[in-house]
Amino acid sequence: MTSAQVKPAVAARMPTTRRYLMCAPEYFTVEYSINPWMDPTKPVDKALALAQWTALHDTYVELGHKVETIEPQPGLPDMVFAANSGTVIDGRVLGAQFRAPQRAAEADFYRRWFVENGYHDVVMPTNINEAEGDLAWTGRFLLAGTGFRTDPGAHAEAQEILGVPVVSLRLTDPRYYHLDTALFVLNEDEPNVAYYPAAFSAGSLRVLRRLFPDAVIATAEDAECFGLNGVSDGRNVVLPIEATGLAAQLTERGYEPVFVDISELRKAGGGPKCCTMEIRG
Repeated sequence: MTSAQVKPAVAARMPTTRRYLMCAPEYFTVEYSINPWMDPTKPVDKALALAQWTALHDTYVELGHKVETIEPQPGLPDMVFAANSGTVIDGRVLGAQFRAPQRAAEADFYRRWFVENGYHDVVMPTNINEAEGDLAWTGRFLLAGTGFRTDPGAHAEAQEILGVPVVSLRLTDPRYYHLDTALFVLNEDEPNVAYYPAAFSAGSLRVLRRLFPDAVIATAEDAECFGLNGVSDGRNVVLPIEATGLAAQLTERGYEPVFVDISELRKAGGGPKCCTMEIRG
């Protein structure tokens, strides 16, 4: 092998222990449609959804992360998607305000969980804000999505309440209605992300290219199986089992893909990240 054929060594990636909040899908079903993935006419296997959620929960524990749980509530089938109900940075909690009335009640249950667990700096937004569904912390600044759910005004509110810089991004494909269906943070040291370009406006795409010139670029196939709804601890990346193309790219970058099956949860437009709120501080 010539020197020109030798690939540069990939630096060893170090995982960091995370703390997550999750909600079991005890009342999970698809009884209404608030995104293009939801079809109430298609049956949902609740037992399988619970088994898949449990496997995701156990995967985090096996990776060394701490997982807290909140009690699911009857009548709130989407409460399993914990990421939509809070953004926590340095112990400050910015709650949620949902666009869809069917999910509105979820926000206060999560607010109460934080208060009951010793968080005193909890602020509920005045603008529509679907939390980590549209807010992604990079370690240096907050990427904030808008276009379908979270209002643009929530971005400025997040900056004021959380005290971190915010970069706004516009989503344009209704299938990728939350930022966390089109982009996720791989690590917070560099930082770097993986994203699906076709989900963003032209201007937002230029911003992403400027901020992350070495980003992992996902294919349409990766996006359609919710591969961009992944969860990374800086080394281990939890992905849907179908996201094989994305996994191959990540492996080349020194990450370790960890596959989970989220087929039932995907019927409501959710994946690993949707089920996982990260508590920072």
